[in-house]
Amino acid sequence: MLEVFGPDGLIARAHPEYEHRPGQIEMARAVMRAFEEKRHLIVEAGTGTGKTLAYLVPAVAAALGGNGRVIVSTGTKNLQEQLMEKDIPFLQSILPKPFSATYMKGRSNYLCLNRLARAQSAPVLEGLDEVDYFEEVCHWSRASETGDRAELANLPESLSFWRHIDARSESCLGQKCPDFDPCFITRMRNRAQEADIVVVNHHLFFADLSLRNGNYGSVLPDYTAVILDEAHLVEEVASEYFGAQVSNYQIEDLVRDLGMLTFEDAGVDQELTHSLARMSRFSDNFWMGFRDGRGEEGRYPIIPGTFARRNSDGELQATPLGELYMALEGAIARTETTLDALKDKPPEIEALIRRLREIRFELEFIVTGTDKKFVYWLERRNRGVFLRASPIDVAGLLQDKLFEEVPTVVLTSATLSSGGNFAFIRDRLGLDMADDLIAASSFDYESQAILYLPAKMPDPREREWTRAATAEVIRILNATEGRAFVLSTSLAGMQSLYDNVWAEIDYPCLVQGSASKGQLLKQFRQTPNAVLFATSSFWQGVDVRGEQLSCVIIDKLPFAVPTDPIVAARQRSIEDSGGSSFYEYSVPQAIIALKQGLGRLIRSTTDRGVLAILDPRLRTKGYGRTFLQSLPPCRVTSRIDDLASILYAD
Repeated sequence: MLEVFGPDGLIARAHPEYEHRPGQIEMARAVMRAFEEKRHLIVEAGTGTGKTLAYLVPAVAAALGGNGRVIVSTGTKNLQEQLMEKDIPFLQSILPKPFSATYMKGRSNYLCLNRLARAQSAPVLEGLDEVDYFEEVCHWSRASETGDRAELANLPESLSFWRHIDARSESCLGQKCPDFDPCFITRMRNRAQEADIVVVNHHLFFADLSLRNGNYGSVLPDYTAVILDEAHLVEEVASEYFGAQVSNYQIEDLVRDLGMLTFEDAGVDQELTHSLARMSRFSDNFWMGFRDGRGEEGRYPIIPGTFARRNSDGELQATPLGELYMALEGAIARTETTLDALKDKPPEIEALIRRLREIRFELEFIVTGTDKKFVYWLERRNRGVFLRASPIDVAGLLQDKLFEEVPTVVLTSATLSSGGNFAFIRDRLGLDMADDLIAASSFDYESQAILYLPAKMPDPREREWTRAATAEVIRILNATEGRAFVLSTSLAGMQSLYDNVWAEIDYPCLVQGSASKGQLLKQFRQTPNAVLFATSSFWQGVDVRGEQLSCVIIDKLPFAVPTDPIVAARQRSIEDSGGSSFYEYSVPQAIIALKQGLGRLIRSTTDRGVLAILDPRLRTKGYGRTFLQSLPPCRVTSRIDDLASILYAD
């Protein structure tokens, strides 16, 4: 590895500003050993380690050495783009042997040529203003090599008709499609089949893993190794794809696609029209049942007895919502039977029958709700209602489908350990048999950062908290001359701090929600002494280097919301097994989240900054010591005057 990463190595000769990083070499050697010995590996590589090149170089060597294709999966779009636009081209320019790489996105990012052709004769536009947009998409479809929605940069992000023409798997006809050869998904897969390195995101990777060996949906080519970057996100993403989901949008799309069918047999045409009318009506009634009461957005558990309860005789009896479900299920079944009875069915109808069956199966699984390994919940978002069943524990699923099937899996992130070990991530992901490494950062936190903990703060659950937190934020921002992220664990907390602080300081203030994330970051970088108030969406995947971001203030320890149905189910499962959900789940999960938030601050060897945590539990609770031991080793102070010693040191 020294010939690549050493002081006189290939990278140093090609990159004048390259810094020799012992932690990077240590990580690269560990990854190479995992490939050679066909073992799994967990690596925490903090900011400044150079982890991307530390895993890419061994991955390229393994692929070119005959070990087979390597998948690199990332948690954020930003990192996926960095790999394809910066890191991989750089390595292709300096490594002695050529290698090929490509990226793959989720199917809904790509245009379906078959659906586009059908949409040209169907009402998919919601307004006259979209006519020009649709024409532009049609023109682009004839010139594009990839069919990637991202190429339409001049069009609005929220094209209402895109979901009617994208290449989602449930509407795919596969090899029976007349547009199979020119299909953008086919082309994407062909590029991937020829590539040594394939870059994907976690959503696509786990969607593919959940469907692998099935008849439909598998997109990724075969691989012998996978690198999961930003692996702290794996449990959440995996649980999404190993579960079941049905939404009102799915049924609306299905009814619309079925409504486009026409038959020469007037009797069949009439029967289908009647079936669809019933299906649409019963679907509307069913979903309206979840908007009763307050109907607020958010995630809520589906309580046992929602669809059926036992009467006085002990017999199960459908509730009003259960009766609405049975009516909808009957309407879907009737439509399925009508289509299934047709002779010599074309591929389009076979695909629609499959979609009807999948919705019936998933809806029945969620409504029945008898599998104790799953948590059943609903989410309200805008006008959408999503019913979901998620596995409480993905460890066994990942063992069976990933760790026992793939010879080498490397999991890496800047934040995977808590309390100096990987016990939490091993337990949550089922990684008993894996090597591990905490790679040393090249940053000198002792001289680059200071951790400020206020001397006196009330408990965050007390009424005095907001007033005290406001006063501390104002003191800190005045000491740092703005140049800060103020990160809250909730939208309400963020809004409260913003409302109370902005008029009391002389620095320009930005707040999450006032513009897009990208626009806010651009404004922050370009505005001297700016202060950005935000929540968890700015805790990761955000990179602001230099003096512009000199302070990160976090209001409370980021414990997961205990009322969230998935969190509550995981905690209950641990308690039922005789464990402590607080110390085995809540504390390590919060430590990893806190490290992500604080990781926004020091992004280079020349950065200096203040980490401020307003939560007094770091000092007043026994578990606070574990939090502090998990943070970067920097000086700790309760004196506001000490902040200048870091920010304005010579």
